Amino acid sequence: MGLLEFSKLPVNTLVGADWHTFKTVMRGQHVIPQKRTKYILTKCICRLLSTCSGLQERKYRKELADKPLEHDPLFILGHWRSGTTFLHNIFAQDKHFGYTTTYQTVFPHFMMSLQGLFKPTMGWLMPDKRPTDNMELAPDLPQEEEFAINNSCPFNYYNFWFFPERMQEYADRYLTFKDITPEELQAFKEAFDRVVKLSLWNTGGTQYLSKNPPHTGRVKALLEMYPQARFIYLMRNPYTVFESTRNFFLNTIKPLQLNTISVEQMEQNILRIYMDLYRAYQEQKKHIPEGHLFEVRFEDIEQDALGMTKRMYRDLELPGWEEAHPAISAYIGGKKGYKKNKYAYDPRTVSLVNEHWGEVLDEWGYERL
Repeated sequence: MGLLEFSKLPVNTLVGADWHTFKTVMRGQHVIPQKRTKYILTKCICRLLSTCSGLQERKYRKELADKPLEHDPLFILGHWRSGTTFLHNIFAQDKHFGYTTTYQTVFPHFMMSLQGLFKPTMGWLMPDKRPTDNMELAPDLPQEEEFAINNSCPFNYYNFWFFPERMQEYADRYLTFKDITPEELQAFKEAFDRVVKLSLWNTGGTQYLSKNPPHTGRVKALLEMYPQARFIYLMRNPYTVFESTRNFFLNTIKPLQLNTISVEQMEQNILRIYMDLYRAYQEQKKHIPEGHLFEVRFEDIEQDALGMTKRMYRDLELPGWEEAHPAISAYIGGKKGYKKNKYAYDPRTVSLVNEHWGEVLDEWGYERL
């Protein structure tokens, strides 16, 4: 157990942003009085650390910036709470994959320099479990890369963690790229490519493994960067996703936010953004080359995780199944006793999901309650 409880974090993840990103994210924002201390402490630490970010920048430009990738990435897509973390951890057992670590999500500018100092300190301080689902946490474990991008580029959907009052605005601009400007999109692409190269350098992988729910609405932009990328899309029972997302967002957002919204407003945001993300994916997946997309229900993975993983390797023509099989099998076997959160669907939840997400229930064959 880490020294700090997640619910009592004195700073938020912007401590690891570069100074330009921090200033741009904070410009014109509303910070409520109760969060002023968190804001000031985050700002001071960020300013101090950013004075050292040039150490990595010089090394990155010399060794990685112009180095081409051996393989285009594999992207695991799906709404939050759809089982993407479990699948991410399965594929991460294959050592040919490289991924963004939890440490890198917070300190993307201190990978090639000062990691030996900052990472042990982070491991000592951070909690060892995620607060909402008991999934393990550690600095070197695989993590979704959006926070790493967020700390490298101010044009990012995850700004909503700090400023939930603007959640829908950020979704329109930076989740589905509906309202993004060409300049902002270029900045995002450059920041993400940097994250990919640093992740591969750090983990020694030859193909980047991405698990990042926001990418579900960015398929077209990702293919502009990586034309031969592979994609796995997960769907999960929408009733479970709604309950789990509400629990996850409401509990995880509190230690990070600098302003706040009501539970009711958060629910409305979840309901709308789910459909925005779903429809963006449905529209953009037509750009994925034939044979480069595998769509699956999470419930089918739960029934036969090893068999479904083998099918994904085969259908997507991913290398390395025979070499990775023992490690993947051992990981899946070790998770058989894992206790997932159980959700009782109250009538209000059922009504909201039926009203707002009914077309998804029908299209994916989930029985309406």
